[in-house]
Amino acid sequence: MRRRDLLAGIASAGVVAGGAGLAVFGRPSLDDDTEPEEPVELETVEAAGSTDGTVMIPNLDADRVRFLDFFATWCAPCKEQMPAIAEARDRTEADFVSVTNEPIGRTVSEGELREWWADHDGGWTVALDPTGELSERYEVSGYPTAVVLDREGVVDWSHSGILSADGIVNRIEAAE
Repeated sequence: MRRRDLLAGIASAGVVAGGAGLAVFGRPSLDDDTEPEEPVELETVEAAGSTDGTVMIPNLDADRVRFLDFFATWCAPCKEQMPAIAEARDRTEADFVSVTNEPIGRTVSEGELREWWADHDGGWTVALDPTGELSERYEVSGYPTAVVLDREGVVDWSHSGILSADGIVNRIEAAE
């Protein structure tokens, strides 16, 4: 075997192993901060399981793990993700918040959002991030994206893509 072929094989194995690690464990945090970010206040939507008002993220007074689901109504994988989130919510004591930064009133009305939420069995808080501040803070680059905040409001884990209910529950339990 030529040396060049051997080195190419080793490099390829490293890329595959790195991709597998990313798929299993999610992307690493880009900072090592152990302090929570300053809270962002988001408007919430009156919908199934959600009341009209506001929510603070992170909620530094809650002393609960919080699961954030960043989604969009046009996102097919987000629709597919909803049953797993609902099941995980039923199995844990964590606080669940789904967040969209869709421009309400432009691409989707609040009524259409409520209808989408009900059609996909949403039963927890749904919040609006119209400026994308929260999405930027948690480095959301695609949908769906999940973020688990520990009891102190610090990011414990994040992942872009579809998750199983067991996967969500395991990440929440690891943050408790």
